[in-house]
Amino acid sequence: MGKLAIIQTGGKQYKVQEGKKIRIEKIEGVLGSPVAFQEVLLTSDEDGKNVHIGTPHVEGAAVKGTITKQGRLKKITVIKFKRKVRYRRKRGHRQHFTEIEITTL
Repeated sequence: MGKLAIIQTGGKQYKVQEGKKIRIEKIEGVLGSPVAFQEVLLTSDEDGKNVHIGTPHVEGAAVKGTITKQGRLKKITVIKFKRKVRYRRKRGHRQHFTEIEITTL
């Protein structure tokens, strides 16, 4: 049985477990460098016992991991269109991401 936690980074919340990989909004760092998240919202055992809910963050809790990948997602197409006025705009966007492997909770 492993532990799990909910962390907040980049304006989003992620459910994390030891040994799992997550993709988050891009943060600075090189491959293999350690990263720590102090904004832990919840910690728990996998079976739901020993739950600690923060107000808003759990005191003294930190989630640590290592950066495994820096990259960009697939391209999405953004289209603006107004009929009858010959207005069309087509743009593409590729979001940057950082992949992190969680080492300790």
